[in-house]
Amino acid sequence: MDKLRIVKEKEIKLIGFRVLCEGEKYPEKISKAAAELKKRANEIQNTIAGQQQIGAFVVNEQSIEEDGYWIGMRVSAFSKIPDGMITKEIPPQTYASILHRGSSQNIRKTYETAHQWIEARGLTRLTQNWHIEKYHAVQDGGQLEVELLNTIEDPGNIK
Repeated sequence: MDKLRIVKEKEIKLIGFRVLCEGEKYPEKISKAAAELKKRANEIQNTIAGQQQIGAFVVNEQSIEEDGYWIGMRVSAFSKIPDGMITKEIPPQTYASILHRGSSQNIRKTYETAHQWIEARGLTRLTQNWHIEKYHAVQDGGQLEVELLNTIEDPGNIK
């Protein structure tokens, strides 16, 4: 795990897939969607982060439209959307960022570390907003390098 920091992200536009299933099936279904996205990455126009995959979800969703997990690639604009894919637009937000390196089985521990860091600094998690996962590396055996972005209330002291 790397140090936590506060970051601001501009609007994020994604083209990819929405995963919607029972809670315990998410790891398997997200993995399958990510593999399909990788296979079809060349169909997505206007990518701005190479072939980096980005996941998005709302912790405490308030509607059926927010339920699930989106896995996609960041684009500068929505033009031609490949068959079977969807778009998702995430507004500009402030995040507590931490890099998780290691087993996908241990990602919850990294999230817990981030949540404790946020609480210890008197910051407020916005669990009804979009949270982001930026995948830097995914290897066989569930080994990940992924930046976990927990949406927080802007503390007002960052640019």
